[in-house]
Amino acid sequence: MKTKFTSIKVWKMIVATTAMFIFSVILTSSSHREAPLIAYDPQADNTDVYAFRSPVDPNKIIIIANYIPGQLPEDGPVYHNFGENIRYEVHIKNNALTAGDDITYRFTFKKVDEDPTTFFHIRLAKENQKTTYTLEKFANGNWSTVITHGVVPPPNIGPRSIQSPVGLGAPSYESLMEKAINTATSGEKVFAGPVDDPFFADLGGIFDLGDAPRTDCTHPQDHLKCKNVSTIALEIPIEMLQKDHKRVYQCTNILDPNFVIGVWASASRRKIKVINVKNAKDGFFGEWVQVSKLGMPLTNEAIDPFAVKDLYNTLSPYQSAAEQLKLFGNYFYNPELALYMDDAQFGKVVPALKALRIQKNSLGLFGFGNGQNGLYGLTPAQSAGTAFAGPYRDLLLPGPGKPRSVDIWPIFNTGVPNQRPFQLATGKNGDPLAEGKPFINNFLPVVGDMLRLNMAVPPTPRDSKDFSPLGLVQAAVLGLTDPRFNQDKSIQNIPNMDGFPNGRRLEDDAIRIELQTVSGVVLAALGLPYDDYVAGGSLATPQLLGVLQYHTGIDKNDTTLKTTFPFVQTPWSGKHNCDCDYSTQTNEKNYVNTFTENRSLGFSSPELIASTSPNPIITKNTITYKMDAAAKVQIVLYNSLGQQVKVLAEQTQTSGLHTLDWNAENIVKGNYFIQLFKNGSLKQSMSVIKQ
Repeated sequence: MKTKFTSIKVWKMIVATTAMFIFSVILTSSSHREAPLIAYDPQADNTDVYAFRSPVDPNKIIIIANYIPGQLPEDGPVYHNFGENIRYEVHIKNNALTAGDDITYRFTFKKVDEDPTTFFHIRLAKENQKTTYTLEKFANGNWSTVITHGVVPPPNIGPRSIQSPVGLGAPSYESLMEKAINTATSGEKVFAGPVDDPFFADLGGIFDLGDAPRTDCTHPQDHLKCKNVSTIALEIPIEMLQKDHKRVYQCTNILDPNFVIGVWASASRRKIKVINVKNAKDGFFGEWVQVSKLGMPLTNEAIDPFAVKDLYNTLSPYQSAAEQLKLFGNYFYNPELALYMDDAQFGKVVPALKALRIQKNSLGLFGFGNGQNGLYGLTPAQSAGTAFAGPYRDLLLPGPGKPRSVDIWPIFNTGVPNQRPFQLATGKNGDPLAEGKPFINNFLPVVGDMLRLNMAVPPTPRDSKDFSPLGLVQAAVLGLTDPRFNQDKSIQNIPNMDGFPNGRRLEDDAIRIELQTVSGVVLAALGLPYDDYVAGGSLATPQLLGVLQYHTGIDKNDTTLKTTFPFVQTPWSGKHNCDCDYSTQTNEKNYVNTFTENRSLGFSSPELIASTSPNPIITKNTITYKMDAAAKVQIVLYNSLGQQVKVLAEQTQTSGLHTLDWNAENIVKGNYFIQLFKNGSLKQSMSVIKQ
């Protein structure tokens, strides 16, 4: 393309081109203005991703990717809309053995000014910046175009623009939305257009150093109230997403690992933008560069620090595990948010989070505060048969000083398997490493940040009395306390097993769930109680109850959701009086009000549980063990042939925590076992190495 410029204009173009090149190389995004650079490119900013099994047609999965945060409905005369020269993509991973995406949906948008002689967006049945899209699909190794000239509804400007004869003359705005729903040639149902932003948060309180719920006298505010986003919504048959194209009724059970998918969304721009000062028709050149990414909500907003926010948005979830750990691992292993839930750190100066505290001495043995060792002290013998054995041990128990490798890291980066110890404390008889009641399996062994969903889990009816925006947290509460579900260790369809972080429903309170998770609620559900737990008592301690009852002050969206596809609600009108509509927080339902301190979970500490350090042993070793009651204890050292080498202890001891120091200088190098007996019955065996 050749354009005549004066020498000055040519120089301006070169400077602008160079600046845009540098800018575009490092451009990035995700969530609501969560990274420095993407805050200046809202058209490419991916705010949220949702993936859930349709409550209307359980044979379908709904995937929703939202873009362009904080849209004020009255922002005319040029309203918000998807951008040209941007690739908006929804990515799906269903097979850990393949490289990259297994399915991709790519949207590109085009705008036309039907009546450029007016400053109004809509006038006399014509629309300026009328937007259409093309949808391409990647599947089975090939790209195909499945929708051409898909229509994006106009902004909901007001009744004269939408319904009157001098506007579009439509029956209603809802009719425009319904008309814009397309069916792709490959069978998916598709919608792209403006909608109410279903996310809800007191952003002012949260970013004021964690002041949510607010500790001053001001009322909590949903800062996304009456604001819109631009959504891409897909309704996809499950067999189209399942790696072997199986229908959902073919699953082996409702936690079938073969029905797990990973979902993430992105936006990409051309590497080079040339600003044409003559006719305002800018040029876009070069390869496509990803500038926005979102999988799990709040990863880049509340886990990644400023130093890596922009970098995060340029990367796919398919980087090598080693590279991801190097770049982001410690932010999950030792999350910053945990510092504000720890009185030994900064917890005392963040009063809004006082209900959120972390296990630093669970069962007197395990600490999950920043810099503590979590479950790292478990020996190979103790972790045999658990998810900590085998190829993922180095990810889940990577070393000392990385305590949250056992809960926060897998929740965000691998999914959680239906394998010991990731089962509810129900039926464990006090041993957190024992087999318990299954309640989650969204494990997809591709190390990377994706929203993972097990499509076999049935949807919880939205009108059910058990439905809760607390998602898997509430499923855990029911699995531990409700007589319908806590009688045995069998797999049951516990309500809200289809909720976040197993996928994400539009109703799920992601902020509350993630703060509770950072505060160790998952650890407690698995049988690692808070520090105020008393042996033989209820797991429902005051600390656990405080975590479960915590909320940010904003617990649901500012309006209803649609009961049919695309489920997100009609966008707010530019003439809506939002000041008269703040009624969403009245009569709030307490979703954990049956979980009281008097409600026993049938949980007790293990009869005898121990750890040993250091391991390998050089000269001296310390065995730390905890008794649930007074008993005769015998601790014996055996060699690898099972021959008794030495009785380390044999005595009657009281309940509580004990330590035993013993000298191993005279023991020859090799593999050994330390076995602990209570009243003559073997309770635990630990493998140790003498160097």
